[in-house]
Amino acid sequence: MKVRNNKTLSLLFFVGCVLAGNLLWQSLRTVEIVAVHQRNAYSDVLVKNFPFTSRGKINWWLENKEMLKAKYDIPRPASYGGYTIIFWLFGEGYKEEGKYDRLCFDDMETKVNCIDKDSVFRISNSKNTGLELTVNGSVYRLEENGNLINIY
Repeated sequence: MKVRNNKTLSLLFFVGCVLAGNLLWQSLRTVEIVAVHQRNAYSDVLVKNFPFTSRGKINWWLENKEMLKAKYDIPRPASYGGYTIIFWLFGEGYKEEGKYDRLCFDDMETKVNCIDKDSVFRISNSKNTGLELTVNGSVYRLEENGNLINIY
């Protein structure tokens, strides 16, 4: 009986270590920006290896917003100052429109210009609400002093 319990505990420990190692490896991968598509004040950013957690996504945005502006010229606010940036998982790559609910990009001159809709992070700025971050079903407001407030 004691030998069986030791084997079970050893197996559970091994599985736990493998899962923890996999989670650590995935969280340390760098975010890859595959493409940026622009429509007026809306920017669609296609990414791979985006952070899993809400905090990880928000921290990534705060650490990389200057790079996004310099390299991709986003956000591009409208004349009234508002803009929206949506980060989409690139998944299996571009696909034809087909019969699925896909997001297609008119700025590509090919039939293979759509992705499966899998948004992971949204940033919106407007005069009325200020900067709002939508992630994992929650909405946060980033105040000018840097405080992050969970709205809902």
